[in-house]
Amino acid sequence: MDQKGDSITQPILKGRNLTKRYGKVTALDHCDFDLYPGEILAVIGDNGAGKSTLIKAVSGAVIPDEGTVELDGKPVNFHSPIDARNAGIETVYQTLAMSPALSIADNMFMGREIVRKDFMGKWFRKLDKKEMERFAREKLSELGLMTIQNINQAVETLSGGQRQGVAVARAAAFGSKVIILDEPTAALGVKESRKVLELIQDVKSRGIPIILISHNMPHVFEVADRIHVHRLGKRLCVINPKDHSMSDAVAYMTGAKVPERADEFA
Repeated sequence: MDQKGDSITQPILKGRNLTKRYGKVTALDHCDFDLYPGEILAVIGDNGAGKSTLIKAVSGAVIPDEGTVELDGKPVNFHSPIDARNAGIETVYQTLAMSPALSIADNMFMGREIVRKDFMGKWFRKLDKKEMERFAREKLSELGLMTIQNINQAVETLSGGQRQGVAVARAAAFGSKVIILDEPTAALGVKESRKVLELIQDVKSRGIPIILISHNMPHVFEVADRIHVHRLGKRLCVINPKDHSMSDAVAYMTGAKVPERADEFA
């Protein structure tokens, strides 16, 4: 068991001693990681600190050279993002990984299309478009995104915030255990960023824990329950945004300040 605050809680996603080397470069240096049920955990770090490699290691995009990953207390060995996805871990990358020419519904189901149950589906693999549209509309409505009028409109016709919304809705629809968001507000304006932050809170309210990778400190401090500070390939500390300032977080990231306890947990 790991300690979080005053109570004993088992992390839903846990990494221990994670190490990844690329030749002479050590991207992860015996790194530990903990995500607890129902929380938003922000992961921050300077460029080159290794936070992207850490996230890839727990989401199947990178196979660590050493260390272990546990999901729901059980060891997992992801060999690809599809393995992680099948286990209930969904990742929304900064690029969104969407096909602009396809519709919203088609993008929601890309790689996991629903096949019709009748003769045409069984023998000709014909897709059940109506069911996919119904499901997509339902999930977008749940997250308050039905300002999008037509579920069949191409993603390229949407604004940046709407595209991000669709990507988050897709992750929330299929991410039964964990959702990872990589810089979700990086390319958005103030108004659209606000909508995405509200969307993140909505997803959290449904009980799905979120890993948020972001350079935007005001956003991090607004929505995060805990902040994992990553430096030189490992977890430097975990801080509570209520007990620390943004200046503290930046100082830890850059090495200008050393935490009182390296194993500090918020």
